[in-house]
Amino acid sequence: MPATTSELSDIRSPRCNAPTMTSMDHISLCLKLDAQLGEGLHWDASHHQLWGVDIHGRQVWRWNLQSSSWQSWQLAERVGWVLPEAGGDRLLFGLQQGFALAQRDDPEQWQWLHRLFVGQAALRLNDAKADATGAVWAGSLNNDDESRSDGCLYRLDRSGQVTLADSGYTVANGPAISPDGALLLHTDSGRRTIYAFTLDAKAGTVADKRVWKVFTPEEGYPDGMCFDAEGCVWVAHWGAGCISRFTLDGALLRRIALPVTQVTNVCFAGPGLDRLFVSSARVGLDSNDLAGQPLAGALFEVLHPDTKGLPGLPCGPFNL
Repeated sequence: MPATTSELSDIRSPRCNAPTMTSMDHISLCLKLDAQLGEGLHWDASHHQLWGVDIHGRQVWRWNLQSSSWQSWQLAERVGWVLPEAGGDRLLFGLQQGFALAQRDDPEQWQWLHRLFVGQAALRLNDAKADATGAVWAGSLNNDDESRSDGCLYRLDRSGQVTLADSGYTVANGPAISPDGALLLHTDSGRRTIYAFTLDAKAGTVADKRVWKVFTPEEGYPDGMCFDAEGCVWVAHWGAGCISRFTLDGALLRRIALPVTQVTNVCFAGPGLDRLFVSSARVGLDSNDLAGQPLAGALFEVLHPDTKGLPGLPCGPFNL
């Protein structure tokens, strides 16, 4: 199990500029994972487990917050995220080539549910969330050239069928679904833009695409995000060393510094959904950067989020 500590002293912190910035005494180091590209955080309340991945490290991990036990598995492909299946012992992976199912206690042995990118080695799935029906909304990108607009937003339904919902992204990220299930936010990180869609989960459709928020260069690139129980949005800032909380109208409420620049994802967890975890990455950093950011790739916790999150929705069950 990786080393754990709450000491963050003597670490230089790159920060977004904002009058609402909170100092790092609100941050605790949870797991020093040294992830190449930490991502895909998901809280599985039924098993008291926080799940996550290292995309380029091809690793899936889980941390039981009740027992403090930590396990990891190596996969044969890059893995963007993991979601537990409702009412069962299976997991759904977003892999390099598409969607796959595995047993919860044997993630290294998986079977394809839908191979999306057969013969397209540059493409891969990147980030996803399930909606209240069990369908999964997942984004993609060109892993070899992130400047290309090859990224898409897909919907995987419970029969295993995949529908193209939107296209033209550089780096598709997010997504996040509002507490009432009527709004889906989805990000084009390369364009520093978060879009909003009207979501009809029962019909399986999104409509009325509009710009929700555009980040400035000083704010970095919007990455993973989630809603809290009050309907506000928490966003990870890749390249800017912080996370932010916004109102549904996009107004900044709070900004919290981290001791690393490549901040990737945010997720509420714990029995009370009052613990906020943040993942990070080492990719994009040279040796000088890493010397100043020895915790790059670690998992952190925001000690005083002052709000609660939403339950992590499972996917499926899949009727195959």
